[in-house]
Amino acid sequence: MKAAIYHGPDDIRIEEMHTPKIGQDEVLVEMKACGICGSDLMPWYLKDRAPLVLGHEPAGIVAKTGRKIKQFEEGDRVFVHHHVACLTCHYCSRGDFTLCEQFKNTNIHPGGFAEYFRVPAPNLQVDTLKIPDNVSFEEATLIEPIACCLRAQTRFIIRPDDTVVIIGAGPSGIIHTILSESRGAAKIIVSDIINYRLEMAKRFGADLTINPQNESLIEKVRESTNGRGADLVIVTAPYAEALSEGLNVCRKGGTVCVFAPSLPNKQVSISPYRLFFSEIRIIPSYSTSHLETRTALKLINTGKIKAKELITHRFPLRQTSEAFKIAEKDKRCLKVVVLNE
Repeated sequence: MKAAIYHGPDDIRIEEMHTPKIGQDEVLVEMKACGICGSDLMPWYLKDRAPLVLGHEPAGIVAKTGRKIKQFEEGDRVFVHHHVACLTCHYCSRGDFTLCEQFKNTNIHPGGFAEYFRVPAPNLQVDTLKIPDNVSFEEATLIEPIACCLRAQTRFIIRPDDTVVIIGAGPSGIIHTILSESRGAAKIIVSDIINYRLEMAKRFGADLTINPQNESLIEKVRESTNGRGADLVIVTAPYAEALSEGLNVCRKGGTVCVFAPSLPNKQVSISPYRLFFSEIRIIPSYSTSHLETRTALKLINTGKIKAKELITHRFPLRQTSEAFKIAEKDKRCLKVVVLNE
């Protein structure tokens, strides 16, 4: 089979691999569509693991089932979550599924950017979902990123008179905009340095958009909140500087959600004095679980989130390298999807 193998930044090669063999409690899925995630574009996050097949937002068709499989049949249309928790450990018993020891150790093989991938038994049992007929494979690739945003939004409250600031208007920032509006936020302010993404943020519900290269985010937020600052700040940009900006625009008693990682050697200076007397809450949110993927699929299936409108570019598997270049460098794109035609 063919797979897109990541060897390094700007070095993704279409190579031949053996089609994975499956065990009696596993299935083989023919990939039909797989989205490119922002983490796929972080060289520092990938360098110690290359070469590898990326892709953790896949949807496809069950091509082969193991002898013990009863719940799935060949031909089933499925979404597969690449990480799943054990559901029984100390972390899982407290709902911290993404911190489970098993979580990162479960993965589809070799990855989503391949003609076929193997689904291990834990992933199949816990978080492989059948896709309704009216949901396309392309739309199903948004299940995982929407679920990640849903998990973050379960960690804080949005009140009807709240001002929400979202730093970063990539796909995650836009999804947070949609969810914040649906949860009743009074005002949604989105910040990004790419004007096209700010235009898309307005289209999906932002009340005010700010390009910090042209105007001060802090001043604009204060103007919009009678000097208080934002009730909630969601930082989706993967930079330490973005978190610092988020802390600066957050009001006393407000919440800052850290939704993206930054370089491991980057630090953010926080005054314990200021943190104590301002009572700002800092809430990180990493990945998602089997609970949110089901809700995400329902939101797509019912049309409450129009997933197809978030997809701006599509490429065949053989052009995965070009797809990555667009996702990383094109200033007029949101979600980029790779298709196995």
